[in-house]
Amino acid sequence: MRTRSPNLHRQRWLAATTLAAAAVLMASCAHRPGPVALACGQLPGAVAGLAGLRISHAGDVAADDKGHPAHCRVSGVLNERSGSDGKRYAIGFEMRLPQGWNQRFLHQVNDGVVKPAWGDLGSWSQDALSRGFAVISSDSGHDGDDPANLPSGLARGNVFGLDAQARRDYGHSATDALWPVAQGLIAAHYGGKPRFNYMAGCSNGGRHGMVAASRQPERYDGILAGAPGFNLPKAAVQHAWDIQSWQGVDPDIRRAFSPADMKRVADQVVARCDGLDLLVDGIVGDLKRCQSAFKLAELQCSGAKTERCLSAAQVQALAKSFAGPRNSRGEALYSDWSFDGGIGAAGWRTWKLESSIAPWDRQPIIATMGAGSLAYIFSTPPAQPAGTPAALLDYLARFDFDRDAAAIFATSAQFPESAMAMVTPPDAANPLLAGFAKRGGKLLIYHGNSDPVFSVNDTLRWADRLQHNLGLVSANAVARVFAVPQMGHCQGGPATDQFDALGALVDWVESGKAPERIDARVNPANRELPAAWAKTRSRPLCPHPQVMRYAGGDVESAASFRCAAP
Repeated sequence: MRTRSPNLHRQRWLAATTLAAAAVLMASCAHRPGPVALACGQLPGAVAGLAGLRISHAGDVAADDKGHPAHCRVSGVLNERSGSDGKRYAIGFEMRLPQGWNQRFLHQVNDGVVKPAWGDLGSWSQDALSRGFAVISSDSGHDGDDPANLPSGLARGNVFGLDAQARRDYGHSATDALWPVAQGLIAAHYGGKPRFNYMAGCSNGGRHGMVAASRQPERYDGILAGAPGFNLPKAAVQHAWDIQSWQGVDPDIRRAFSPADMKRVADQVVARCDGLDLLVDGIVGDLKRCQSAFKLAELQCSGAKTERCLSAAQVQALAKSFAGPRNSRGEALYSDWSFDGGIGAAGWRTWKLESSIAPWDRQPIIATMGAGSLAYIFSTPPAQPAGTPAALLDYLARFDFDRDAAAIFATSAQFPESAMAMVTPPDAANPLLAGFAKRGGKLLIYHGNSDPVFSVNDTLRWADRLQHNLGLVSANAVARVFAVPQMGHCQGGPATDQFDALGALVDWVESGKAPERIDARVNPANRELPAAWAKTRSRPLCPHPQVMRYAGGDVESAASFRCAAP
């Protein structure tokens, strides 16, 4: 018969009493700033009673020259297990708890790698930790750098899709499981609970935010969702559609369009659409009207192909890609896309046509990371192409839009939840945000008009459906979408891509000041900026469906523009 160590009994007693003390402190001291209740090194014992939690590190970090205050950094794993594929899995996380805590919590959502829990949003210089937020970050239940996956080559970050629970964690379970961990660490360290809880992320992080607004509406006061891939499996089908479109021009997709070709397209978009916002300034400020003003066919060469025009095959390929994927019955499988002034940018090319990464054979992201995601994570049963550039490209080139596209909706005994059910908000097709609206939550979404990964049209149609369902006033009370002219995926492009969306969300949540506009500026170091633009240029971002209009004054200042009905 096994006997238990007295030390084990004592550790469990200490954990239980510490958690109980934290609960009392939360009740008595909630929302009051004050001295640290438990030192950083004591936190592992304070949360030891949480099931499945193992803290691997807890230590103090000094203030740095990036603006981060002195803080406590805690890292660990949750729900360690052996997967059905024989691999080891856990939800890895890191949390940072700053001195001078502002009584706010932010869940920084990303995937695959535990990124530093700074609350770095990319679109603004001051991150959440620097503002005093307690921040948690995780890998969403799988380690994208796991050495065990190295034999899978370029698909090593996707092979977790062979395990159903890892898929589920990636979809929504990991963020749910980390909630009591974050709240427990805050309660133990500060002796109180947050006054306000936030979630923020871009790309897949933006998707997490929209999923949380529907699945966990009672938890977050405010959610910031950038470039949200809320229809992620459908967007992955677009990767195959693009590859097959480009191969209609050249079997080597890297040669289908030169950088000069795409710059010519972007320049023509700007030439036809620039003045629609009442100022010729190199920015397409009215995206919807631009789609009627821009005529792709005008770029087709009348004779031989030159740098000043596109071949007939190139025009056909772009038209096909931007129309979005369809099956043989003509049914849309994702979304169409908008022609915008940022599609000639280097970031757009890296995603869609050609990268500079030698181990990828210079293939674009959609043909490497994108192909692996579609095959391993979003298809049931998982397709399992080899992780070489050639094999992944071939998988997309052979993708069947009748047979294979249906796999994102399929289930099996091993995978009882389809990819679409697992990673999308339950009400994505008919948004109501009922629970989130009832608790007074606020959802702020931003999306670049030249995003090559997730179509801004899909996000704007989601907003249209929400406004139709709730009415414009009620919809605007819970969610607002800000399109960013000419910005790429989360940032970049010839755009005013630096803006404080988190500050706008905090003002909305805590002061009731709804964002009627968000002023954005250029990043002076951005090499994509036209030479004619001032390094101080700023523009307003307007809540959908409004667009910016020039009202007179300094053409480089956001103050000279207003948001108006389209």
